[in-house]
Amino acid sequence: MNEIPSRNEAFIHYLESLASGQNRGALAALRRGLGQPPGTAAEMYPYVIPWLGDEPPAWRERAYYLTAALFAFHPSSTREGNLGNAFAHCRDPQGNNDALERRFTNLLSAHPDDLAMYLQQAISFLKSKEIPVNWQQLLDDLQSWGHPERYVQRRWAQAFWGRPAKPLEEQNQS
Repeated sequence: MNEIPSRNEAFIHYLESLASGQNRGALAALRRGLGQPPGTAAEMYPYVIPWLGDEPPAWRERAYYLTAALFAFHPSSTREGNLGNAFAHCRDPQGNNDALERRFTNLLSAHPDDLAMYLQQAISFLKSKEIPVNWQQLLDDLQSWGHPERYVQRRWAQAFWGRPAKPLEEQNQS
């Protein structure tokens, strides 16, 4: 088994350490990236650039800046599932899920250029429901969002519509 954490995993651990250490200044600087094109909020540079490596591809840079800003807004983490699973936890047990499904479908359909806006809305929604996010999986998924086979979107859809989500209480006990 590989004991060396991946770059993505190490970055998420770093963000979690900022939150657990209650580094409010760093989190505030990262939140300034919300609503901005990824990589344009200079306050974020000291916290993100060291993790990008030399001459990072644009898709990695966008994913890291976007993930950092969203994490700083809602630093509640889980190691389970993907964003489809997180949305599945928000389903109405009575079956009135039209608005939720519309919101989720719009997210799945988002063009890479518009993804930051849809993700900010999605994370804001999950925060309002106190649903944690698997930030490492999200970071991995963002780096593959534009893949022509759309496998990230299909995995999220499978997680959301494929089977009922376990209640968070049960998930935390297992």
